[in-house]
Amino acid sequence: MKQILPPNAKISKEAKQTMQECVSEFISFVTGEASDKCRKERRKTVNGDDICCALGTLGFDDYAALLRRYLHRCRDQEGAEHRANIGNNNNEDELKLLANNNILSTAQEQRIIMIMNQYDHPDHHDIQKT
Repeated sequence: MKQILPPNAKISKEAKQTMQECVSEFISFVTGEASDKCRKERRKTVNGDDICCALGTLGFDDYAALLRRYLHRCRDQEGAEHRANIGNNNNEDELKLLANNNILSTAQEQRIIMIMNQYDHPDHHDIQKT
């Protein structure tokens, strides 16, 4: 709030409190809509997609689109971090989990298995590109 105002402007405690109440009400409004969607689908957990859908349903389409892009970017980054950790940690269980959740393609899975096998057999230093 302060960033948009001129540097010499002051914000009263009452104004800050009012903004906080508005934000809290907005969050409750959106979360309630997302929760209703989950209840209708017989789910107990509200996820990011539910929040995006609720924003759209409530008429906040611009915010929903921005949030969807952000959510996809976060998921892509999280998937990349998981793939990097597999190569670093040599953890076959995590690889199987990612493959089962369709985070990795079959080609990516095979490439990681090949790299993991190389670490298990250090006398093989050549990694073929697929």
